[in-house]
Amino acid sequence: MEATTKDLRLHTAEVLAAADRGEEVIITYRGKRRALLTRWPATGQVPQAGGRNPAFGLWREQTVDVEEQVRQLRRGRKLP
Repeated sequence: MEATTKDLRLHTAEVLAAADRGEEVIITYRGKRRALLTRWPATGQVPQAGGRNPAFGLWREQTVDVEEQVRQLRRGRKLP
């Protein structure tokens, strides 16, 4: 199946239904093929395409108190 980006935006459910049926959906933009939409594997595992993303887990080692950061942001600036 072939679908334009407009089809994808306006008829998302139908395009996803085609992918669920096992069809490969080719997404086109301005008449050129841009992406391929396929069904997600039933095993639940993420398919590896070219290895692991080096940015994944970049801030894993940082211990950040999110609530404290939000409080500081909401406090605003103190003008002199």
